[in-house]
Amino acid sequence: QVGLVESGGGLVQPGGSLRLACLASGFTPDYYSFGWFRQVPGKEREGVACVSSTYGTPYYADSVKGRFTISRENHKNMVYLQMNSLKPEDTAVYYCATDMVPGRDCTYYRGNIMGRADMEYWGKGTLVNVSS
Repeated sequence: QVGLVESGGGLVQPGGSLRLACLASGFTPDYYSFGWFRQVPGKEREGVACVSSTYGTPYYADSVKGRFTISRENHKNMVYLQMNSLKPEDTAVYYCATDMVPGRDCTYYRGNIMGRADMEYWGKGTLVNVSS
């Protein structure tokens, strides 16, 4: 059974850092691209980063570029999102997701970021609260 489980969220002060982790189970993640998304109440879920299947190439939304780093460790079935210089506007529930299309690169998607409607599997999310 395919599963994605996020962890690592919490309360952090502005300017601080958090590292989110996503554990994939029930399939071999090596062949798939993964994305991190976030959502605040009343707004659509937005993609913030994508890591490609083939070479692990990362791509970022403009809102997080230079502050967030997405990475993967296929031998551990893990995908990460390192978040630095956090701002109050980064407060959201963060989700890990995959389109489950073997070999499809992040560059397939507009802006190199996966679209919400394109995802096949989602985790349940982890809350990040940036507040003083």
